[in-house]
Amino acid sequence: MGTGSRAYEEDEMKVLVTGAGGRLGREVLPRLIEDGLTVRATSRRPRTDPVVEWVVTDLATGAGLTEAVAGVDAVLHLASAADQGRRAYQVDVLGTRRLVVAAGKNGVRHLVYVSIVGVDRVPFSYYRHKLAAEQVVAAGPVPWSVLRATQFPEFLEELLTTMSRLGPTIADRAVLAQPVDPGEVAARLAARLVAGPLRGIEEYGGPEVLRVDEAARAWRAARRSRRPLLPVWVPGKLGRALRAGGLVTEALPRGTRTWADHLADTYGGTDRR
Repeated sequence: MGTGSRAYEEDEMKVLVTGAGGRLGREVLPRLIEDGLTVRATSRRPRTDPVVEWVVTDLATGAGLTEAVAGVDAVLHLASAADQGRRAYQVDVLGTRRLVVAAGKNGVRHLVYVSIVGVDRVPFSYYRHKLAAEQVVAAGPVPWSVLRATQFPEFLEELLTTMSRLGPTIADRAVLAQPVDPGEVAARLAARLVAGPLRGIEEYGGPEVLRVDEAARAWRAARRSRRPLLPVWVPGKLGRALRAGGLVTEALPRGTRTWADHLADTYGGTDRR
């Protein structure tokens, strides 16, 4: 990411962070504070914090958005409803539109939206929502940047756990993944905020591309598990997209923390069968 002419000085910027209580938000908030930014964070429920100003908002209805964006220079939009069915469209697409409109009316100078590598290639319904939200941001009145990140290692581990519920780990061995550490994504976002609007899309991935069978073997070894890998074939367009690298990127620079680093931090020498 080039430094270029910086839109702000860190100690002058006030940033609104949506979805601040999520996995990425918990990494982003301390990073922004450490960088000297003034932070306001949104939540659907009241919170108190001696350092961060928390405000109650609901993207699905628009409640609290006007107050949330008032007086901020930039918005870091992390909020999403990936596992909430129909609510995902209400939050990710319509909620993003509400946020963009409110930010435009209040003179916000930069909106950074966090998306996912592959939203334009992999036929998941949730990914279609994320792609539509990107388009809302790009068409809106606020200067913008989109950062598409690859999947977090926690997500890959949750997927492997789900695929192991019946005993063996059931997976399409040729599916490709590129886990990226959320702390490194947070650092990338902090840099993008102060660099100013990109008016484009940047991709950011982890340091290595792994086949799912490679990731599963390392995961089983870290857990000292003897579960076998039962190969399956993900059918149709979805399977072809996943095997063709729909979830990975060649963009540089990349993160540095590997899947092995995550497993070592998570399990160390613990025996978990």
